[in-house]
Amino acid sequence: MNRTLITIFCFIAIADVSVAQKLTADIPYVQNGHERHVLDIYTPEKATDKILPVMFWIHGGGWQQGDKTDVGLKPQVLTERGFVFVSTNYRLLPDVEMDVLTHDVAKAFGWVHRNIAKYGGDPKRIFVGGHSAGAQLAALICTDDRYLKEEGVSFDVLRGCVPVDGDTYDIPKIIMTAEHRQTLYGGKMYTFGHRQKFGNDPEKHIDFSAVTHVAKDKGIPPFLLLYFPGNPDTRAQARRLEAVLKESQIPARSYGKRDSNHSRLNNELGKPDDPATQELYRFLDPLMAP
Repeated sequence: MNRTLITIFCFIAIADVSVAQKLTADIPYVQNGHERHVLDIYTPEKATDKILPVMFWIHGGGWQQGDKTDVGLKPQVLTERGFVFVSTNYRLLPDVEMDVLTHDVAKAFGWVHRNIAKYGGDPKRIFVGGHSAGAQLAALICTDDRYLKEEGVSFDVLRGCVPVDGDTYDIPKIIMTAEHRQTLYGGKMYTFGHRQKFGNDPEKHIDFSAVTHVAKDKGIPPFLLLYFPGNPDTRAQARRLEAVLKESQIPARSYGKRDSNHSRLNNELGKPDDPATQELYRFLDPLMAP
């Protein structure tokens, strides 16, 4: 497969100040792979001799749509803060099943671990984040170590995990909630489709749930779970995963941003005075040091 690597400078205006970061786009992470086996790397505009921590980002879209370019302000503010920012694509439902697309994300992470030093990133200081469906994937690969182990990567390289407004950290619970709601009120508007997306086998629902794999002394990194409290499902799921992590003595905090919604919570990360952004910085800053 022939692809062209494009290096451009992205200019974003924030608080009336134009800043830039260098983008290297559409880098294949699987040799001769699918057209969605590509990722983007954002680096600070100004060269530095420091090796920088890495944020590995997973887009949302219900596992059926979405793109690595759906990153909002995060590349600009995090490269300014001293990160290399990576955003990955992966194959989608229904073209592949859930385990295949999860392995795609792990393959992208494995490529980053092996190659990010060429872009100034530290392969031993990687944070993982994602929004919505990407939040489920981020939480899963940071708790179920089988995915990264298959790529030759251990949890030792993980510094932190930041899932944003996911509702599927405990999939059996969300399926039960949705189907109970449908029974009470009727109508397709209450059918989330998670049973179909994750397969009809209840064992798969358990296995794709981050809460299933949390255990002490596995090397699971600290978690910051951001959510919109107006959605009872993402609120309950964030608090559920937070509680399970804390029971295993893994540092975890959930934070609900009011006056927001599912999309705005993610899109406004990086805005000045945004409370969720301030929580994100408070989480990242102590964990960035070599």
